[in-house]
Amino acid sequence: MTGKTAVVTGAGSGLGRRIARALLGAGYQVALAGRREEALRETADGDGNALAVPVDVADPEAVEGLFTAVRERWGRLDLLVNNAGVSVGGTVADLSVDDWRRTVDTNLTGMFLCAQQAVRLMRDQDPRGGRIINNGSISAHAPRPASVGYTATKHAVTGLTRSISLDGRAWNVACGQIDIGNAATEMTERMADGVPQPDGRVVAEPTFDAGHVADAVLYMAALPLDTNVQFLTITATTMPFIGRG
Repeated sequence: MTGKTAVVTGAGSGLGRRIARALLGAGYQVALAGRREEALRETADGDGNALAVPVDVADPEAVEGLFTAVRERWGRLDLLVNNAGVSVGGTVADLSVDDWRRTVDTNLTGMFLCAQQAVRLMRDQDPRGGRIINNGSISAHAPRPASVGYTATKHAVTGLTRSISLDGRAWNVACGQIDIGNAATEMTERMADGVPQPDGRVVAEPTFDAGHVADAVLYMAALPLDTNVQFLTITATTMPFIGRG
Protein backbone atom coordinates (compact mmCIF):
# COMPACT_ATOMS: atom_id res chain seq x y z
CA MET A 1 0.00 0.00 0.00
CA THR A 2 1.42 3.36 -1.03
CA GLY A 3 -0.86 5.64 0.99
CA LYS A 4 -0.54 8.15 -1.86
CA THR A 5 -3.37 10.08 -3.47
CA ALA A 6 -4.15 10.59 -7.14
CA VAL A 7 -6.62 12.29 -9.46
CA VAL A 8 -7.45 10.62 -12.78
CA THR A 9 -9.53 12.58 -15.28
CA GLY A 10 -11.58 10.83 -17.91
CA ALA A 11 -11.85 7.95 -15.44
CA GLY A 12 -15.29 6.76 -16.50
CA SER A 13 -14.16 4.63 -19.44
CA GLY A 14 -11.30 3.52 -21.65
CA LEU A 15 -7.74 4.29 -20.65
CA GLY A 16 -8.82 6.44 -17.72
CA ARG A 17 -10.69 3.51 -16.19
CA ARG A 18 -7.75 1.14 -16.71
CA ILE A 19 -5.28 3.62 -15.21
CA ALA A 20 -7.52 4.43 -12.24
CA ARG A 21 -8.07 0.77 -11.40
CA ALA A 22 -4.34 0.07 -11.69
CA LEU A 23 -3.60 2.88 -9.24
CA LEU A 24 -6.24 1.61 -6.83
CA GLY A 25 -4.71 -1.84 -7.11
CA ALA A 26 -1.32 -0.36 -6.25
CA GLY A 27 -2.68 1.17 -3.04
CA TYR A 28 -3.44 4.71 -4.16
CA GLN A 29 -6.44 6.68 -2.98
CA VAL A 30 -7.94 7.90 -6.25
CA ALA A 31 -10.35 10.68 -7.13
CA LEU A 32 -12.17 9.58 -10.28
CA ALA A 33 -13.10 12.59 -12.39
CA GLY A 34 -15.38 12.59 -15.41
CA ARG A 35 -18.71 13.80 -16.74
CA ARG A 36 -20.83 10.74 -15.91
CA GLU A 37 -21.24 9.83 -12.24
CA GLU A 38 -22.65 6.36 -12.97
CA ALA A 39 -19.63 5.50 -15.13
CA LEU A 40 -17.28 6.73 -12.41
CA ARG A 41 -19.00 4.50 -9.86
CA GLU A 42 -18.60 1.56 -12.24
CA THR A 43 -14.88 2.32 -12.35
CA ALA A 44 -14.73 2.49 -8.54
CA ASP A 45 -16.56 -0.85 -8.27
CA GLY A 46 -17.10 -0.34 -4.55
CA ASP A 47 -13.46 0.34 -3.69
CA GLY A 48 -13.37 2.41 -0.51
CA ASN A 49 -10.21 4.20 -1.69
CA ALA A 50 -12.03 5.66 -4.70
CA LEU A 51 -13.88 8.98 -4.72
CA ALA A 52 -16.20 9.64 -7.69
CA VAL A 53 -16.34 13.35 -8.58
CA PRO A 54 -18.48 14.28 -11.61
CA VAL A 55 -16.80 17.22 -13.32
CA ASP A 56 -16.47 18.96 -16.66
CA VAL A 57 -12.75 19.68 -16.90
CA ALA A 58 -13.45 22.70 -19.12
CA ASP A 59 -15.33 24.41 -16.25
CA PRO A 60 -12.91 26.30 -13.96
CA GLU A 61 -15.25 26.27 -10.95
CA ALA A 62 -15.95 22.55 -11.30
CA VAL A 63 -12.22 21.79 -11.53
CA GLU A 64 -11.54 23.88 -8.44
CA GLY A 65 -14.26 21.91 -6.66
CA LEU A 66 -12.61 18.62 -7.66
CA PHE A 67 -9.30 19.52 -6.06
CA THR A 68 -11.02 21.03 -3.02
CA ALA A 69 -12.75 17.66 -2.54
CA VAL A 70 -9.39 15.90 -2.74
CA ARG A 71 -7.82 18.22 -0.19
CA GLU A 72 -10.77 17.85 2.19
CA ARG A 73 -10.88 14.06 1.85
CA TRP A 74 -7.16 13.21 1.94
CA GLY A 75 -5.28 16.39 2.79
CA ARG A 76 -2.81 16.20 -0.08
CA LEU A 77 -2.26 15.18 -3.73
CA ASP A 78 0.66 13.13 -5.00
CA LEU A 79 -0.34 12.44 -8.61
CA LEU A 80 -2.52 13.92 -11.36
CA VAL A 81 -3.14 11.82 -14.47
CA ASN A 82 -4.44 14.37 -16.97
CA ASN A 83 -6.29 11.98 -19.27
CA ALA A 84 -9.65 13.51 -20.22
CA GLY A 85 -10.08 14.32 -23.89
CA VAL A 86 -12.41 14.31 -26.88
CA SER A 87 -11.75 13.43 -30.50
CA VAL A 88 -13.84 15.24 -33.11
CA GLY A 89 -13.01 14.51 -36.73
CA GLY A 90 -12.73 17.19 -39.37
CA THR A 91 -10.31 18.73 -41.84
CA VAL A 92 -9.08 22.30 -41.62
CA ALA A 93 -11.64 23.13 -44.32
CA ASP A 94 -14.72 21.64 -42.67
CA LEU A 95 -14.29 21.43 -38.88
CA SER A 96 -16.90 23.73 -37.34
CA VAL A 97 -15.82 26.52 -35.03
CA ASP A 98 -18.02 25.03 -32.31
CA ASP A 99 -16.27 21.66 -32.61
CA TRP A 100 -12.87 23.37 -32.64
CA ARG A 101 -13.71 25.25 -29.44
CA ARG A 102 -15.11 22.14 -27.74
CA THR A 103 -11.94 20.23 -28.57
CA VAL A 104 -9.67 23.02 -27.33
CA ASP A 105 -11.77 23.54 -24.19
CA THR A 106 -11.53 19.88 -23.18
CA ASN A 107 -8.17 18.70 -24.49
CA LEU A 108 -6.10 21.79 -23.74
CA THR A 109 -7.89 24.20 -21.42
CA GLY A 110 -9.17 21.28 -19.32
CA MET A 111 -5.63 19.94 -18.91
CA PHE A 112 -4.36 23.39 -18.00
CA LEU A 113 -7.09 23.94 -15.40
CA CYS A 114 -6.47 20.56 -13.75
CA ALA A 115 -2.70 21.06 -13.80
CA GLN A 116 -3.06 24.54 -12.32
CA GLN A 117 -5.15 23.33 -9.40
CA ALA A 118 -2.87 20.31 -8.88
CA VAL A 119 0.28 22.42 -8.82
CA ARG A 120 -1.24 24.87 -6.36
CA LEU A 121 -2.14 22.01 -4.03
CA MET A 122 1.25 20.31 -4.43
CA ARG A 123 3.04 23.63 -3.88
CA ASP A 124 1.24 24.40 -0.63
CA GLN A 125 1.15 20.95 1.01
CA ASP A 126 3.69 19.50 3.42
CA PRO A 127 5.77 17.74 2.29
CA ARG A 128 5.72 19.81 -0.86
CA GLY A 129 5.61 18.34 -4.37
CA GLY A 130 3.96 15.76 -6.59
CA ARG A 131 3.77 14.48 -10.13
CA ILE A 132 1.62 15.22 -13.19
CA ILE A 133 1.33 12.84 -16.15
CA ASN A 134 -0.34 14.25 -19.26
CA ASN A 135 -1.88 12.04 -21.95
CA GLY A 136 -0.44 13.46 -25.13
CA SER A 137 -1.26 10.78 -27.75
CA ILE A 138 0.58 9.77 -30.91
CA SER A 139 -1.16 12.81 -32.41
CA ALA A 140 1.23 14.96 -30.38
CA HIS A 141 3.80 13.81 -32.97
CA ALA A 142 1.95 13.17 -36.25
CA PRO A 143 -1.64 13.76 -37.41
CA ARG A 144 -4.17 11.38 -38.81
CA PRO A 145 -6.23 12.57 -41.78
CA ALA A 146 -9.07 14.92 -40.86
CA SER A 147 -7.98 15.48 -37.25
CA VAL A 148 -6.99 19.15 -37.20
CA GLY A 149 -8.59 20.01 -33.85
CA TYR A 150 -7.40 16.92 -32.01
CA THR A 151 -3.89 17.12 -33.44
CA ALA A 152 -3.51 20.83 -32.71
CA THR A 153 -4.51 20.35 -29.08
CA LYS A 154 -2.27 17.33 -28.60
CA HIS A 155 0.72 19.22 -30.01
CA ALA A 156 -0.14 22.00 -27.57
CA VAL A 157 -0.22 19.51 -24.68
CA THR A 158 3.49 18.88 -25.35
CA GLY A 159 4.18 22.56 -24.77
CA LEU A 160 2.03 22.48 -21.64
CA THR A 161 4.00 19.49 -20.34
CA ARG A 162 7.32 21.22 -20.90
CA SER A 163 6.14 24.42 -19.25
CA ILE A 164 4.76 22.62 -16.19
CA SER A 165 8.02 20.67 -15.98
CA LEU A 166 10.02 23.90 -15.93
CA ASP A 167 7.73 25.92 -13.66
CA GLY A 168 7.28 22.96 -11.32
CA ARG A 169 10.94 22.75 -10.40
CA ALA A 170 10.48 25.51 -7.82
CA TRP A 171 7.89 23.42 -5.94
CA ASN A 172 9.23 19.88 -6.42
CA VAL A 173 6.56 19.09 -9.03
CA ALA A 174 7.59 16.68 -11.78
CA CYS A 175 5.66 16.53 -15.05
CA GLY A 176 5.86 13.99 -17.86
CA GLN A 177 3.83 12.94 -20.87
CA ILE A 178 2.69 9.56 -22.17
CA ASP A 179 1.94 9.33 -25.91
CA ILE A 180 -0.25 6.34 -26.72
CA GLY A 181 -0.96 4.74 -30.08
CA ASN A 182 -3.77 2.24 -30.69
CA ALA A 183 -4.35 0.92 -27.19
CA ALA A 184 -7.34 -1.43 -27.29
CA THR A 185 -10.36 0.41 -25.83
CA GLU A 186 -13.92 1.09 -26.92
CA MET A 187 -12.59 4.03 -28.95
CA THR A 188 -10.23 1.90 -31.04
CA GLU A 189 -12.57 -1.03 -31.79
CA ARG A 190 -13.29 0.51 -35.20
CA MET A 191 -9.67 0.04 -36.23
CA ALA A 192 -10.30 -3.64 -36.88
CA ASP A 193 -12.66 -2.63 -39.69
CA GLY A 194 -10.18 -0.15 -41.17
CA VAL A 195 -9.43 3.53 -40.71
CA PRO A 196 -8.44 6.17 -43.32
CA GLN A 197 -4.76 6.51 -44.19
CA PRO A 198 -2.98 9.56 -45.65
CA ASP A 199 -2.82 7.93 -49.10
CA GLY A 200 -6.59 7.50 -49.23
CA ARG A 201 -6.74 3.80 -48.39
CA VAL A 202 -8.82 2.40 -45.53
CA VAL A 203 -6.67 -0.11 -43.66
CA ALA A 204 -7.17 -2.19 -40.51
CA GLU A 205 -4.66 -1.25 -37.81
CA PRO A 206 -3.25 -3.34 -34.94
CA THR A 207 -4.00 -2.54 -31.31
CA PHE A 208 -2.37 -3.60 -28.05
CA ASP A 209 -3.59 -4.41 -24.54
CA ALA A 210 -4.46 -1.18 -22.71
CA GLY A 211 -3.16 -2.76 -19.51
CA HIS A 212 0.35 -1.98 -20.75
CA VAL A 213 -0.54 1.72 -20.69
CA ALA A 214 -1.64 1.42 -17.07
CA ASP A 215 1.62 -0.39 -16.26
CA ALA A 216 3.60 2.43 -17.91
CA VAL A 217 1.75 5.05 -15.87
CA LEU A 218 2.45 3.08 -12.69
CA TYR A 219 6.15 3.02 -13.58
CA MET A 220 6.24 6.78 -14.19
CA ALA A 221 4.27 7.46 -11.00
CA ALA A 222 6.47 5.25 -8.80
CA LEU A 223 9.67 7.17 -9.52
CA PRO A 224 11.05 9.47 -6.82
CA LEU A 225 10.42 13.14 -7.48
CA ASP A 226 14.08 13.74 -8.29
CA THR A 227 13.62 11.48 -11.36
CA ASN A 228 11.24 12.05 -14.27
CA VAL A 229 10.17 10.33 -17.48
CA GLN A 230 9.73 13.44 -19.61
CA PHE A 231 8.16 11.69 -22.61
CA LEU A 232 7.17 8.04 -23.04
CA THR A 233 5.74 6.68 -26.31
CA ILE A 234 3.88 3.36 -26.25
CA THR A 235 2.25 1.93 -29.38
CA ALA A 236 1.19 -1.20 -31.16
CA THR A 237 4.50 -2.30 -32.71
CA THR A 238 3.31 -2.31 -36.32
CA MET A 239 0.88 0.59 -36.29
CA PRO A 240 1.49 3.14 -39.08
CA PHE A 241 3.29 5.74 -36.99
CA ILE A 242 6.98 5.51 -37.83
CA GLY A 243 6.92 6.46 -41.48
CA ARG A 244 3.30 7.63 -41.33
CA GLY A 245 2.31 9.66 -44.37
